[in-house]
Amino acid sequence: MTISEIKEGLSSYVGHRVMLKASKSRKRVVIKEGIIEGAYPSIFVIEVEEENKSPRKMSFCYSDLLTRNVELTLCDSEQNIVYG
Repeated sequence: MTISEIKEGLSSYVGHRVMLKASKSRKRVVIKEGIIEGAYPSIFVIEVEEENKSPRKMSFCYSDLLTRNVELTLCDSEQNIVYG
């Protein structure tokens, strides 16, 4: 799958609630829940809601999905958004 196919596929999920699993380093994995806010030419943005804090935005490049450094799962149907 190419980066342009990933962009097109992810843009159809804008506005959906997802579970985000991101590998930050070898042993550090971040798991958050948020909403896909936008899919832009180079990045996509997820608005993450944290308990007792204001929402923050996290941005990732499409190659993170391709290399599986970031995994997205739809919260509604438990369906993985798989690329790569």
